Amino acid sequence: MAYNILILNGPNLNMLGTREPEIYGAQTLDDLENYCRESAATLGMKCTCFQSNLEGDLVGKIQTAAAEFDGIIINAAAYTHTSVAIHDAFKTCPLPFIEVHLSNVYAREEFRHKSLISSLAKGVLCGFGQMGYSLALQAMKEILNSRED
Repeated sequence: MAYNILILNGPNLNMLGTREPEIYGAQTLDDLENYCRESAATLGMKCTCFQSNLEGDLVGKIQTAAAEFDGIIINAAAYTHTSVAIHDAFKTCPLPFIEVHLSNVYAREEFRHKSLISSLAKGVLCGFGQMGYSLALQAMKEILNSRED
């Protein structure tokens, strides 16, 4: 059985390719999602990508994910630092999740150094650009395989 992973992207990631390319690069969200699907397929997995600028949409996806998915990879973007609602949704979600950021948040503004969801995540990847998503998919496969042993 192939694992099915939900990849959530938060606010402003729909602006990839035009938003601060010196930080986020020239790739678009479509490019990133295609990269994720290709990376998942290489690992014998499936992934579904979802992006929203709305906190409630992300919370809703987390709350219902267990019915369809085996794990979650999330780039909560700015909500990483502010959303108690996303934190609380993960507290009730039985799925493992990995937090990902395209940029190295610790090399940026001080307010980006605090994550409200990291303490609940299986792991955190930041600063590797789109490769962070591929690394997260590899890690998620290992996490899920170890549950089956």
